Amino acid sequence: MRIHPEPPPAVELVDIHKRYGSVNANQGITLRFRPGAIHGILGENGAGKSTLMKILAGFTQKTRGRIRIHGVDVDFQAPAVASRLGIGMLYQEPVDFPVLSVLENFMIGQIRGFRLHRKAFRERFESLCTRLGFSLSPETPVRQLTPGERQQLEILRLLSMGTHVLILDEPTTGISSFQKETLFKALRTLAQEGKTIILVSHKLEDVESLCDRVSVLRHGKITGEMERPFDPNALLKMMFGSVPSPLKRPEIPAGAPLLILRDVSAPGDRSGLKACSAIIREKEVVALAGLEGSGQGVFMRLAAGLRAPVSGVLRLRDEGMHRKDGIAFQKKGVAFLPTARLEEGLIPGLSILEHVALKYCRGFRVHWNVARDQAARHIRYFRIKGDPEMPVESLSGGNQQRLMLSFLPDAPALLLLEKPTRGLDFESALWVWDHLFRYREKNTAVVFSSSELEEIFMVADRILVFYEGAVIRDIRAADTDIHELGSAIAGKA
Repeated sequence: MRIHPEPPPAVELVDIHKRYGSVNANQGITLRFRPGAIHGILGENGAGKSTLMKILAGFTQKTRGRIRIHGVDVDFQAPAVASRLGIGMLYQEPVDFPVLSVLENFMIGQIRGFRLHRKAFRERFESLCTRLGFSLSPETPVRQLTPGERQQLEILRLLSMGTHVLILDEPTTGISSFQKETLFKALRTLAQEGKTIILVSHKLEDVESLCDRVSVLRHGKITGEMERPFDPNALLKMMFGSVPSPLKRPEIPAGAPLLILRDVSAPGDRSGLKACSAIIREKEVVALAGLEGSGQGVFMRLAAGLRAPVSGVLRLRDEGMHRKDGIAFQKKGVAFLPTARLEEGLIPGLSILEHVALKYCRGFRVHWNVARDQAARHIRYFRIKGDPEMPVESLSGGNQQRLMLSFLPDAPALLLLEKPTRGLDFESALWVWDHLFRYREKNTAVVFSSSELEEIFMVADRILVFYEGAVIRDIRAADTDIHELGSAIAGKA
């Protein structure tokens, strides 16, 4: 009897190495991904996950090693070449054009010649939406979409371009639970159709829910692989070397009123903010919960002086701040950390050292020796995996987040944090909150937004629930539960 050999895997990575100066991001990684399966790449921040996938997608060039597609060695120098081979990647940060419509973004990269064939593209778009269960309007401007909807749009565009190896880099970070369910259902459909799905994540629950197989990276190396069913403790040990200790949340009574809003309204996001009244007190940790665009972002920017109210009263302690700008708010001790790392938080093209120099320079003279010492301190204390000369865009998303956190002032009156642990693994998130809790000893109030209900209950004293631009609940975390909070977020309070 003739024995037929198994067909080659869709993708093989063989002995992949990647160096950034003194940093070994990938060290001899060999992986195989088979068609019709969902393969998880799990690891802590800076483990080398995103770098490895960017190499496969043609965005980053490997130092050495081989890539094989259907048994054939390939070498590509750009994402466009990888795309022609059927490899597409959904990056952590959006790669769309917000001023264009959904359909116009969908068409990008697919137009040939001078004819647009808009009708044909629309039919293809609507067919893909139906197939994957996405509800996107073709004529909606992309700037009006939530992060989850922008993610859906990019998946549709990649599939329309012929992608059969789909890489998703931390796709559940910052999206709602409903959008996560929709995404996972779509990915299962694609796997059943024979596509190769690669999920990059630091979240065990995502891997357990979706993946057929998982490979774990740590310090740029493979530390283990596992097939379903997964052993969470074994995976944690592969990720961190040991199971992380639980967070110790200090019980500190709230202090005097610090930020006061009375009937404040302002435009922005999907819903704006409508007649919002709230009081934030010293030393307390307040979570802003709600579906994306429900008013939390407007609240944050009003409290940071980055947006002005059209009506109502906004006070910091006893001072009215209605007509004050962001500089005035900073002088009063307000610090703001935005969720958009490379759009609002950091400057692409500049290194860690240059960011630190901007923070510490006075006047027109830069003291580079001081900046270099401070950069080394930031990297060491905040456990940033990179060196001072690395451009910030080459850092992993989690390490970009750590860098932004390192720039927070030492003793602010009010910390405003949009998704402060976005893209961070479990151990890193615990470390960040342990760090943030110390601010309370300096009378600092911490206000944060999060799409992770488990995180909210882990750290918050009080929760403000936003729905369609209004605060519909103001409740102590100890007086509610995850099911009641979920119903309130959905507008069923």
